[in-house]
Amino acid sequence: MDRIFAALGDPVRRHILQVLSVDEHPVGAVVESLHAKTPISQPAVSQHLKVLRDAGLVTARSEGTRRLHSLDPAGIDTARAWLTALTDRAAHFEQPLDALETEIARGRRAHHQPAEPATEKTGTEDKRLA
Repeated sequence: MDRIFAALGDPVRRHILQVLSVDEHPVGAVVESLHAKTPISQPAVSQHLKVLRDAGLVTARSEGTRRLHSLDPAGIDTARAWLTALTDRAAHFEQPLDALETEIARGRRAHHQPAEPATEKTGTEDKRLA
């Protein structure tokens, strides 16, 4: 999780993610897209892509001599889940509510089981009540 948010801390990397959210791209296409906002070299973009891959936000696949980069849905989902948990007030109650549901189910089972006959203790013997 720390790597994901460290990677997201850089505005250039966030822009790269926006570019890759549309489709997969080779490094050259990412560089061209970034040039509209800031001058950046291809080695610098490659380094940013490496950080994003290491964080689990981007994947790369080879196609001939090119490497095509795309978003990694698993990494994006991890970040989304963590951020969603911050604003989902009910998430804090899921585990206690699961425990309550279990106890209610146990109570229902106990209520539906036939009761054992009551016994009366007299000295050392138990005497069944009829």
